[in-house]
Amino acid sequence: MTSVVWLLVIWSVLTTILVILLIYRSTLTMQEDDQLFLGEGDAHMEREQAALMQKVNRLTPFVRWLGAASAVLILIIAGLAVYDGLTHVAAP
Repeated sequence: MTSVVWLLVIWSVLTTILVILLIYRSTLTMQEDDQLFLGEGDAHMEREQAALMQKVNRLTPFVRWLGAASAVLILIIAGLAVYDGLTHVAAP
């Protein structure tokens, strides 16, 4: 296979993982509450929200890196495709 095909395969895997992480993060944040816990009776809810936010905060760097890697790869693939198209047009 050509290098562009391999890059497309790698890009599709990275983008699929990114989409799965974004869906998972959105399901976590759906459960997030914007509440102020003042009483001792709400301590368990406060702990649940803190644990939830800890999970979301752990996912954020992975989402950023995968998003950046996906964007860079698609730019490289587009550049290679344009270069390949230009070299085939210029060559007799």
